[in-house]
Amino acid sequence: MIKYKLVCKNCDFLFDSWFASSKEYEKLKKKNLLSCHNCNSKKIEKTLMAPKLINKSKLEKFDKKSVKLKEIHKKIREYQKFIKNNFKYVGENFAYEARSIHYDKDSKKKGIYGTATKNEILELRDEGINAEIIPWIEDKKN
Repeated sequence: MIKYKLVCKNCDFLFDSWFASSKEYEKLKKKNLLSCHNCNSKKIEKTLMAPKLINKSKLEKFDKKSVKLKEIHKKIREYQKFIKNNFKYVGENFAYEARSIHYDKDSKKKGIYGTATKNEILELRDEGINAEIIPWIEDKKN
């Protein structure tokens, strides 16, 4: 894909358009299939364009961010593994199960994890029940 900045020679309207290739642009131009978005004129030409280059410092910053993101994902996956191995999954019943454990003082139940809405988490906290929101990355099984 290639993007060209085009100008209408009839009304001087500037607009961008994407083409499969430079050959595709030439083919459409030759068949007179390009038209102005503003006045519908067929007098369309490419304007001068500067190529968009990535300089070395921007590329290094991108690479550093990419590495940092991978480190964060790795750490989240480690936490997820620990949680799955040490806590009971209760699914959508998290708020109910958390209350059951909290209010049953004789309970020696294993810690739990599951899903809850932000509002449910806030309500649990208001009741003095310690509940946290942890980012979760779903496993991709393709």
